[in-house]
Amino acid sequence: MTEREGAVRFSVRVQPRSSRAGIDGLHGEALKLRVNAPPVDGAANAAVIEVLAEALGVPRRAVRIVAGDSSRSKLVEVDGVSAEEIHALGA
Repeated sequence: MTEREGAVRFSVRVQPRSSRAGIDGLHGEALKLRVNAPPVDGAANAAVIEVLAEALGVPRRAVRIVAGDSSRSKLVEVDGVSAEEIHALGA
């Protein structure tokens, strides 16, 4: 996890087509997310952004997938939050 210029970058491990959406703690060093959407046409990526924005209380435009668009392992950047807030999600 890196913090710079008002944004935090961190790793996320995504489980698409889950029966429920939400944050499931840590998967190694990455935050584990479950999303209902299938990994087709960017639906799962949009769901990842939605889940993170809701959990952190930021607008969706503040959440960006920096790397891993077509992978379960993604690098995400969120504006307007601290590293402590991200760490608290995985606890």
